[in-house]
Amino acid sequence: MEIAVLSSGSSGNSFYVQKNKSGILIDAGISAKQISSRLKSLGINDEKVKGIFITHEHSDHISGVDVFARRLQIPIFATKKTAENCFLCSQDNLINFIDNDSLLEIAGMKIEAFSKSHKAEDPVSYSISKGKKISVITDLGYACENVIERVSESDFLCLEANHDIKMLQQGPYPFFLKKWIKSDLGHLSNIQAALCVLEHGKSKLKNVILSHISRNNNTPFIALKTFNSLIKERSDLKPLIMAPKHGEMTKLFKI
Repeated sequence: MEIAVLSSGSSGNSFYVQKNKSGILIDAGISAKQISSRLKSLGINDEKVKGIFITHEHSDHISGVDVFARRLQIPIFATKKTAENCFLCSQDNLINFIDNDSLLEIAGMKIEAFSKSHKAEDPVSYSISKGKKISVITDLGYACENVIERVSESDFLCLEANHDIKMLQQGPYPFFLKKWIKSDLGHLSNIQAALCVLEHGKSKLKNVILSHISRNNNTPFIALKTFNSLIKERSDLKPLIMAPKHGEMTKLFKI
């Protein structure tokens, strides 16, 4: 399998995973034009996308799905409550309802949905497997049992490291917004993400991409520094840890 982050952060989220040149998107929170352009820069024809899996209804995860799905006639997968609480696509036949514990097989890969804690109607994250396992886990307030299980099973992990607690507390956001971000329905901090991997990651975990890094309450440097300072406590756990800039795409990683 191979994976690339097309974009991550409050300005838009989208991840591409493929096996044998056919793949899926996890979220489509950037424009259809950007998705196509970024896939092309990786040497991928956007007609290779066989499904779009939506995590939840917030605009930074769905803004490009309608145009991209209709143009290429790609099926969209989302929980019923997610689909009912946003506009996904004007072509209803492309929308497929899934449960928050569904297991599907598309493009030669198994895609597993699992619920998480976030301020949305029925939010999920996804693990993708074909021999090895990739998990894309962002937009969560804390690491629940579902998240812990997938972190422990993963060979490659895209995990939210949204904010630095000190930067958030001292930053310009109003009190109610800071309170929500720090809550169990908000976003994972650098320390929460690092502790989750430290406590539950297995030695087979070879790559961690820190994702959904806040533009205002974090920096890639601080996220990496926090993560590395904690992970070094385990000599058996030595993943390559990366922290792309807000909205920046990555190369295609082979798992």
